[in-house]
Amino acid sequence: MKKTALLLFLFACLVACKNEGKKESQPTQNRELIPDHDANPVLSTAETIAYKNGFDTWNDVSELNFTFNVDRGERHFERSFKWMPQTNEVTYMSSNDTVSYQRSASLDSIYIQADQAFINDKYWLLAPFQLVWDEGTSISEKENQIAPISKDTLNMLTIVYGEEGGYTPGDAYDFYYGNDFMVKEWVFREGNQEAASMATTFEDYEDFSGLKIAQMHKDSTGGFKLYFTNISVKK
Repeated sequence: MKKTALLLFLFACLVACKNEGKKESQPTQNRELIPDHDANPVLSTAETIAYKNGFDTWNDVSELNFTFNVDRGERHFERSFKWMPQTNEVTYMSSNDTVSYQRSASLDSIYIQADQAFINDKYWLLAPFQLVWDEGTSISEKENQIAPISKDTLNMLTIVYGEEGGYTPGDAYDFYYGNDFMVKEWVFREGNQEAASMATTFEDYEDFSGLKIAQMHKDSTGGFKLYFTNISVKK
């Protein structure tokens, strides 16, 4: 996992960033958009999870605002973003800085730090969409797996990132989801190691103009909370 000064505080408790230099494709945009795996079996499990979270409405989003928060004991950290996905413009806002940049442009070190933060935080916010956006990955599935936190029996989808490209290549994520294809928990495994680097819940789902977003993530102790506030979606 690569570290930057901007992310030192979060290194101990957060999933690292994925490089969005990969093309964000919508491989199913020309298919009949029935977000039901049984009704539309041409959809993969990953695509069904994405559509259950509102992926079919994504192309209409012109602006997405959110604040990324982390509570670890008495420590609190937050930063905010305004993202214009149709033009790929991002504004990063913290207590110390405000940085605006175009993601398709060449980025110097200051913008790279902001972009690493953006990609990390957006990955948490829209993890179900990343299952279909990200290229250079491999996906496998298992049924009737024991979820790490709730101990419920759920299905599991694992996505592993390639060894090349990205800020942190080679990482793996295990998504635990129910029969409704909504993610309940996940595990991050740095470098695709067998042991979990972090496991959290997906809680407090809310619909924001068609996007279903889990606003709260907790570890097994409840001492670590990663959550989103100030979410707004414009179309």
